[in-house]
Amino acid sequence: MSYGNVFKLLKEKNKDNWILYTKHDFLKKLSAGTLKEEKFLNYLIQDYLFLIQFSKAWSLAILKSDNLEEMKIAASTVNDLINFEMELHISLCANYGISKSNLENADEENQNIAYTRYVLELGYSGDLLDLLSSLAPCVLGYGEIGINYKNSNPKISMYQKWIDTYSSNEYQDVCKNVANLIDQAFMLRLGDNFVSTYKWKKVNKIFNKATLLEVDFWNMAMK
Repeated sequence: MSYGNVFKLLKEKNKDNWILYTKHDFLKKLSAGTLKEEKFLNYLIQDYLFLIQFSKAWSLAILKSDNLEEMKIAASTVNDLINFEMELHISLCANYGISKSNLENADEENQNIAYTRYVLELGYSGDLLDLLSSLAPCVLGYGEIGINYKNSNPKISMYQKWIDTYSSNEYQDVCKNVANLIDQAFMLRLGDNFVSTYKWKKVNKIFNKATLLEVDFWNMAMK
């Protein structure tokens, strides 16, 4: 599994926090089938609300793009989030009597607000590299998580469906497209030697912050 060169370097630079995120107890319990269902449902509700704001942030990537190819990938990602990933949350919650209206009218937890507003602020005030560095941990992290837990057997259908979604060829294709966008955006703006630039230091801080906000999101779900 490879999601491009820039993501690989960002992940290696922030590997300790990346492990906290992708090997969190929430995921270990989910994959083992020992996660309490009410915790998973709470996560789904919050993640649905998260994805609404996350889709808006990806829409800002279209605005920040410098060429049509960047715009196409950003627009495609927005479509996948709204019409693919959010539909998963709606269908899983419907099995437990939680309607789409219930989801949309739920209150956002503080950790959710902190994460989504951080990403949106970068979308408003930063450039495309800032924004992509904050978006990458979620999109590509979930792809990695899906592959990591692909062969687990939680024996709870909605947990299996969640794992199957993020390990699926369709979601992996989304990850590959996003990884290509990130690589091309960095090369276009910073050149081959981007790791020696001041900008590289800045985007590493952004990537690390977004990764820690992912950890906080799991912690919120485990309350």
